[in-house]
Amino acid sequence: MDIWVKTGQLILSLSIIVVLHEMGHFIPAKYFKTRVEKFYLFFNPWFSVFKKKIGETEYGLGWLPLGGYVKIAGMVDESMDKEQMEKPPEDWEYRAKPAWQRLIIITGGVIVNLLLGMFIYAMIMFTWGTEKLPVENAEWGYQVDPILVDFGFENGDVPVRFGDVQPNYYSDLAKSLILSESREVEVIRNNVNVNFTMPEDWRDILLEEKRTFFSPLFLFYADSIKADSPAEKAGLLKGDLIIGIDENATPYFNNFKEKIQEYKGHDVELRVLRNGDTLSFPVAVSDEATIGVWSRNASTQFEFETLQYTLMEAIPAGIKHGYNTLVGYVSSLKLLFTKSGAKQMGGFGTIGSLFSSTWDWQSFWNMTALISIILAFMNILPIPALDGGHAVFIIYEMISGKQPNQRVLEVAQMIGMFLLLALVLFANLNDVYKFFIK
Repeated sequence: MDIWVKTGQLILSLSIIVVLHEMGHFIPAKYFKTRVEKFYLFFNPWFSVFKKKIGETEYGLGWLPLGGYVKIAGMVDESMDKEQMEKPPEDWEYRAKPAWQRLIIITGGVIVNLLLGMFIYAMIMFTWGTEKLPVENAEWGYQVDPILVDFGFENGDVPVRFGDVQPNYYSDLAKSLILSESREVEVIRNNVNVNFTMPEDWRDILLEEKRTFFSPLFLFYADSIKADSPAEKAGLLKGDLIIGIDENATPYFNNFKEKIQEYKGHDVELRVLRNGDTLSFPVAVSDEATIGVWSRNASTQFEFETLQYTLMEAIPAGIKHGYNTLVGYVSSLKLLFTKSGAKQMGGFGTIGSLFSSTWDWQSFWNMTALISIILAFMNILPIPALDGGHAVFIIYEMISGKQPNQRVLEVAQMIGMFLLLALVLFANLNDVYKFFIK
């Protein structure tokens, strides 16, 4: 049943995103009196589930749920309509419009997806608010970056004050530290308030680093165990509390994640707390420093505070959250160029698995906003066949004053389509491999 709930959410989410993306092309095209021949949700090779012509545009529903499209007259697109392109341009064709109008038409979908993501985040905040972790509610304190240890911090500290700045929530910690004008720090350490002074050049050192300075410590409860993994073979069960590796105590997940790196490709004795008893299991650690156990979500171990927003507060907060989401996604793309990152690439199966197994509207809209922002960025990449690829040629024309050769546009479109299809195929085959092989 779970798979059908997730599939339904994925299809509905993509339908909303795709329709609004194509509207981003459709509306400016119509505004600039450009003929739009087709408007489709999903692709329709060979036949359509539904179609109806209204005016000059055929509206339809395809059977292949991989996206959607608008066919704009006089534009080199996935239809590769060479016959039309060989005729002299008509006033109502895309290619007959000024470059600035074409640029607005081609980037309209990306702009809509970006604004849609921010709007959804704003409405989530307005409707449900946001959950934040008060600094003091991290029951076991924080793991601090090694660079902060050199400044006087210790793992397990709960920061109370940076100079005159008192951080209220976990999300404020790094910012409060950086914005502090003082070297004086107060923390709670082993239930005692401790004060110390950081070195004079602390700010210069931190500004050169891009790290997560503080992470809440949380217990490592096994939430799920991968089939046929070292952990399953050893006999670990869901709900086990992992507390040590060999003779090393790892009371928190953070400790375990750090310590296991030392045992890549080796066998270890894993110490586990189960029903009040301490048990030991021989476990083989993989070359990637994994044993096949996923930890229980850290958020279930803390008491969060829900912040409510008025509509006027939610809008800028949604924009900010959307921007941070975009920046975080772009920063993570570098991982795709690593061997392990490529293995983690996934297609529609991976995306669908991110949705909740029960129909939760807050979770659904969060995922829809995230996917919309990701697609906005992916579509603006300067790759032929994507909106960004078309935009590059238009910008070249605006700068040089010369239109690119029609044959160049056609070849670029074919190359871009081939690359995109290859990427989609690779990502989805990765899903199949992970499902059946791993």
